[in-house]
Amino acid sequence: MAIPAPSLHPLMRQPGPDGTRVTNEELFFDLAYVFLVTQISHGLLHHLNWMGGVQTLILWFAAWLGWQYTGWVTNWFDPRVPALRGVMFVTMALAVVCGAAAPEAFGPRGLAFALCYTVMQVGRSAFIVCSLPARHPLAPNYRRILGWGVIAAVFWIAGGLAAPGPRVPLWAVGVACEYVSPMFGFWLPGLGRSRTTEWTIAGGHLVERCQLFVIVALGETIMASGLSLAKNPDWSVWELGGFGTGFLCTIAMWWLYFGTSSTEAEHSITSSADPGRMGAYFHYLHVVLVAGIIVTAVGMDILLEEPAEPATGAPALVLTLGPVLYLVASTVYRWVATCRIARAQVAGAGVLVVAGIAGHALPMWQLALVDTAILLATSLLSASRPGEAGP
Repeated sequence: MAIPAPSLHPLMRQPGPDGTRVTNEELFFDLAYVFLVTQISHGLLHHLNWMGGVQTLILWFAAWLGWQYTGWVTNWFDPRVPALRGVMFVTMALAVVCGAAAPEAFGPRGLAFALCYTVMQVGRSAFIVCSLPARHPLAPNYRRILGWGVIAAVFWIAGGLAAPGPRVPLWAVGVACEYVSPMFGFWLPGLGRSRTTEWTIAGGHLVERCQLFVIVALGETIMASGLSLAKNPDWSVWELGGFGTGFLCTIAMWWLYFGTSSTEAEHSITSSADPGRMGAYFHYLHVVLVAGIIVTAVGMDILLEEPAEPATGAPALVLTLGPVLYLVASTVYRWVATCRIARAQVAGAGVLVVAGIAGHALPMWQLALVDTAILLATSLLSASRPGEAGP
């Protein structure tokens, strides 16, 4: 939560423990992203090629940016205020429509996706700009954010109107506008730039919001395994073994993430000379970390569909890529949060890459079992020395 300077604006969160907690409105808001994450992962599952991967990456960044910008708003402003609560509910509805349009976002529903996304991003920032007095400490920052949101909207809407081919680069530029612009303070001619040292955030609130989104993503891995098991009429040893492997993989990822305690992460923000920059790092890292969870969920879905098939091509790549992405992002996150290198996680990522190469053409269940065993071992080794860099 930010409590910048001496502002007592009614939209702001107020000082005190109650002003830093995650609200019921925020928990309710995350429900929309359960659906959106599921739709994005299913889109990758049904388009396992390089173009499908690029398209899924663009949609995932859009989903994360929508959630991330809302998370920063609720860190500074109180979602229990009726007006802001209404904005969040509208944002939820738009996110659900984006999820419904996602499977055909690079087809006939491209314009619907683009319009819902841009209304969500531009509308939220416009509400804040219109609600704050011009001299409020956060007003210049949100004018810049609104400016970049409008610039990004041009590319999103142009992509929605374009053919599927040009849509990819146009939407990629739209994503870059909102993801990269915070790195240089949302600088715009005539409006200047924002500085992270001007942002005072509540580390506990930001860390908890990120943790809750990780839980949402991990829920997708459980849902993917459970639904695949439910679709199989005969539960053979292959299906049950595949489900068990997927469930253990989810436990390993949960263990790895929450091994970096919220206390350490919160302390790293609140004790920093530039807490706003630390908070930004957390958001930049989580987009990769959660992407690793989503890709892993797709891999587990494939595993339950074809457990005895040889691990070749895109399915084998997905099965290993998800855990590798997750471990790499988890390692960097732990370093940012604690200033310590988790050597066990670095080693685990390296071993996963070797296993993926060496396990080429093994049955899918064997490669998945090896990957899960590596994740579990990495979790155990990382947790065995919680105060150190790792073995």
